[in-house]
Amino acid sequence: MMRRISLGILVPLALLLAGCHVVGPEHFVVFFAPKSSALDSQAKDVLATVATKAKQRPGVSVKVAGFSAPVGGSIADNQKLAAQRAQVVVDTLVADGVDAKQIRHSAIGGVDFSMDSVESRRVEITLGEN
Repeated sequence: MMRRISLGILVPLALLLAGCHVVGPEHFVVFFAPKSSALDSQAKDVLATVATKAKQRPGVSVKVAGFSAPVGGSIADNQKLAAQRAQVVVDTLVADGVDAKQIRHSAIGGVDFSMDSVESRRVEITLGEN
């Protein structure tokens, strides 16, 4: 019996083996403590990686979306916290040399019920996606 292998996996693998760089959207996530917009050391490491990659691809779009848990506080409070989280990520990326013109940011506060409260306390960063 022959197995079928998806070309979607083989093509990027072949390009990587040939030394080619596959360009496409890259996704990163940083997490926050409850009711906090402070970055921990792990989040700072992730953002340093994002900044390095963004600077290697001048002009690439950097999308930053802040989230907060849909529990505790009002919708307005959760929206404000999500915005603070997104802003601290933007400020850190700019301080690390990313052009502020490349960055678009938004806040989605307390409305993401698809994840538990730990996963909702996050900022998602996407490089290279419009």
